[in-house]
Amino acid sequence: MKKIAILLPILFFNQHFAQIAIGKSSVSNPSVSLEFADGNRGLILPWVTSAASVTGAVDGTVIYDIADRKVKYLRSGIWVDLSIDTTGVVNTVLQNSKTERTNSKVIIGSDGSTNTTPGILILADNDKAMVLPKMDNPHINIINPTAGMMAYDTANHQLAIYNGSVWSFWKP
Repeated sequence: MKKIAILLPILFFNQHFAQIAIGKSSVSNPSVSLEFADGNRGLILPWVTSAASVTGAVDGTVIYDIADRKVKYLRSGIWVDLSIDTTGVVNTVLQNSKTERTNSKVIIGSDGSTNTTPGILILADNDKAMVLPKMDNPHINIINPTAGMMAYDTANHQLAIYNGSVWSFWKP
């Protein structure tokens, strides 16, 4: 926990133009902006009240839409559904009284100082990508997943997305 407490002030109060590793000591690939450690933890996407309420999003934006319990990404200005099942259960009680701070964000990448892209977490490199948390069978090994969670399943070589009730899988 101490590592997280130290990392958060650095991310929020300083501009960094380097690669970021979370849960591990360093990034293992020079083509990566953000990389997570292997283990039984996933990445939780931003929850939005509805995709229609998202303004200023750019292609490639990924969200969890609590209105219809779907993970979506923006492609050519249209929200594309990545969820197969829509029976997810989302408890938003902890968020209902919160007000969004629309100017708060973290930018990771080389053009961070001039980047005006809207979003919470912006990966600003033009030549690097994000590596999702990787693990064998996340649907079995993540004990208490949260709606909007994503991970890469190394056993089946596919993307796993949890909608609050069931896992959906995407294989290239």
